[in-house]
Parts: sequence; structure tokens; C-alpha cells
Amino acid sequence: MALYQTLDPERVFYYFEQICSIPHGSGNTAAISNYLAEFASSHGLFCLQDDMGNILIRKAPSAGYENAPGVILQGHMDMVCEKRPESSHDFLKDPLDLQTDGTYLFAKDTTLGGDDGIAVAYALAVLESDTIPHPPLEVLVTVDEEIGLLGAEGFDCSVLQGRRLINIDSEAEGSIWVSCAGGLVGTSTLPVTWTDGEGLKIKVRLEGLTGGHSGAEIDKIRASAVNLMGRLLYRLDEKFDFGIWALAGGSKDNAIPISSEAGILIRQDDLDEVKSCMETLQCELREEYAGSDEDIRITVDAGETGTCKVLAPNSHSKVIFLLHQIPYGVNKMSGTVAGLVETSDNPGILTLDEQELSLATSIRSSINSGKKALSDRIAHLTMMLGGEYEISGEYPAWAYRSDSPLREKMAEVFERLYGHRPAEVAIHAGLECGLFYRQMPDLDCVSIGPDILDIHTFSERLDLASVKRVWDFLVESLAALH
Repeated sequence: MALYQTLDPERVFYYFEQICSIPHGSGNTAAISNYLAEFASSHGLFCLQDDMGNILIRKAPSAGYENAPGVILQGHMDMVCEKRPESSHDFLKDPLDLQTDGTYLFAKDTTLGGDDGIAVAYALAVLESDTIPHPPLEVLVTVDEEIGLLGAEGFDCSVLQGRRLINIDSEAEGSIWVSCAGGLVGTSTLPVTWTDGEGLKIKVRLEGLTGGHSGAEIDKIRASAVNLMGRLLYRLDEKFDFGIWALAGGSKDNAIPISSEAGILIRQDDLDEVKSCMETLQCELREEYAGSDEDIRITVDAGETGTCKVLAPNSHSKVIFLLHQIPYGVNKMSGTVAGLVETSDNPGILTLDEQELSLATSIRSSINSGKKALSDRIAHLTMMLGGEYEISGEYPAWAYRSDSPLREKMAEVFERLYGHRPAEVAIHAGLECGLFYRQMPDLDCVSIGPDILDIHTFSERLDLASVKRVWDFLVESLAALH
């Protein structure tokens, strides 16, 4: 009898619930890192916790597997923190409120963190078990993947003994991911000056957008609240004299922005016309984005009449020009892999303070020259407006490896379990495999995972049955890796 017919994934769900009870957003991973270190200690396992908080746990091989090459199970411990606008959830201290409808697991009003808490839960369940046969095992769990693969970038791979790596950070059961895009974050900053303005203060808010992962779902052509704010301000600039006193949008460079807001100063007599103009734009956008973002809303809230600081005319024009002209979305499709986005960008975080406007853009490409060309284009635009452009969080693409015994063995296991071979998929999102491969050129790696829908949004949900099937697949694969 196959192992998958006898082993229950109950402990996977137990550990996932434990993980969700500990706040673990990017940049706030100390508690979850310590939890993993304590798990290793309580189970008598070797554990290395580096200065960043990355965790490496080792487990000796099962009987009969002593001479088998080692295997690394790998995922990341941080999650993207997004919530519904009306939610009071505090990601720094509140546990996630897990709920289920019997088919999916989700969190009330927030992201779930299935990306990548489910990888950690799988790994802990394997480490805990005394009945799953496996080669020498290493579990590597990194910090801050979602904000630039920082943990993987800083991890010293020389301590790793295995050269076969199973990354558990995909969101599509039935496929084995075999390559991914590289990426970077390009931050444009424009210095701004202010002047005194007088009129009616209003707030114009774009909301109700679907959002999503800026790599995995960029091909769905969903609306971006930051991108549309440029269009909104340009529309107002065509028709009215107004000043900008506040501007913000998005919260993560790797999440398509779902809301943005502008504080503007108008003449009292223009209020009704401004509202009418925004109603017209809302209708246009709902028609343009039918099928993805039909619930786009533009609201106009009037405040008090008085004086306040607004952007000086030169800064006003440059800010609107940058937001209206910066590219967003799919830049180029692959000419060799059908359906694969080759190059894209996502202006994800917009802020305005007393000194400058800042716009952080996630740029991805499976071709290094394509990534550089798109980054250079945004840099050129920024610098022509008198601003500065800085690159951070750059990571390499994970190139397809034609000779992969690990991939072939796992494909054989999948076919034995389910009667057909898994799809081999190149993806546009970024994975940590490329960074590990850069340090270990002989590394043989694949990426797998259960079905997770609408990641990086408050609609994120984890398919319960898929979690079970991928657990079966993982357990059988470990047993087959002699």
C-alpha cells in the first residue's frame, strides 16, 4: 500500500494553525523564527539560526537511506500583510482569524499567508513524523522573501549538505515549477516644493480593486490603483485648477495596489463638477476592466474650506507626469514559452511627504537584459524630471536545467499516484531557487505546492483537498529519493 493511503495530513493543518497564531509579516519574523528554533530543540534536532533569523534544521536519514544523497525542503516564513480597508486587524500583534467553508481555508478580512506558511507546515509535519522514510533531510526556512528575497540573499549556502532542493512555494497543484523570473525593486524619488493654497479640501479615493500577486497574476490585466491615480489626476488637471496636499497608494511592491488616495484643494464652486467628472471616469474604468475589476469605486469626500500647503506648480506637474507615464503591467511576453510573461513591472508603493514623492516599482523578467531595459526606462523618466532612481533587492532568474534527476523522479512519482505526468511550468514570479543556484551551481531543484487562490489579497484561500494531495505527493517523493 502506498504511503499516501495511510498517512493523514492532520499535523500539517495543526502546524499551519500554529504559524497563523504568530504574527509573521515581512520584517516582523523574529517570533516565528524563534518558534521554529524551539520546535527543533524540543524534537532533539540540529538547528542553525543565523543573524537574519533564517532557520536550518537537520534530521538524520531513515533506516535504509543512510547512503542516499541529502534533500532540502525549503520555504519562507514571512507573509504579505493585506486587509480589507474596514478591518481593524493589527498584523504586528493579532493572530489570523482562520475560517473555512469546507472547501477552502481563509482568514477573515486579511491575507492568509498560505504563501508560504503551508511550506513551513509541511516541513514541520515531516520533521515530526517517525513513519515517513526519507534521505538525510535539511529544512531551510528563510525570512523576508516577500520584500526582496532578503533571507535567501543573505544566507550562507556553504552550510548546506544536500544538493537536491524541493522548494514548496508554488500555488498550483499538478505542476512542477522549473524556472522563474529574476527581479528588482526600482525606487523613484522626486524632490518637491510646496506653496500656500486656499480653497475646499477634498479627498478622492480609488478603491474596490481586485489586486493580486504582481508576478503570478500580472497577466490577468487587473487594474492598479497607483497606475489609475495618474490617470485620475491627469483628467482633473485637464479640467480644473487644483492643488495636491496629500497622495498615497499601495502598500507592497509585489502586490498590485488595490487602493489609492489623493488630497486635493479645489474651488468651492467646482465641487459638483469634480464629482461629475469622477463619476464619468468611474463608469469608463468599470467598462474597461469588466471581467476583473467591475467594482472600481471613485469616491469624493468634501472637507473644510481654508488654507493649506499644496505642491508648487512645477512639482505638481512633475508628479502628475510621472504617475501618468510610468509603465505598468506586462511589458513583453516570451517568444519561446507560450503564455509566459517575460518582462513586467508593478508600481506598488506611492508616498508623498514634505521633501519628496516616492514610488517603488517591482520589475521582473526571465531575461536579464529585459529587466535592465525596463529599469533603465523608469530611471530615465525619473531623472528627466529631476528625480533620483535607486535599485534594491535584485535577485537572479532561476534558469531551466535540462538534466534534472530530481525533477524526473518526482514526475514519475506523480504519474504513479495520479495517472498522468505533471506539467513542467516556467513562471513569471520570483522564487528563492535562483539565489541558491547562484551559490550552488550543482543544485538540482524543483518547486511544488498546493492550490492557493488570490494570494497577496484579502481574498486569499487555500484549497483543503489540494493540501492533502500535495502532502501525499511530497511524502511519496521523499520515500522515492534513495
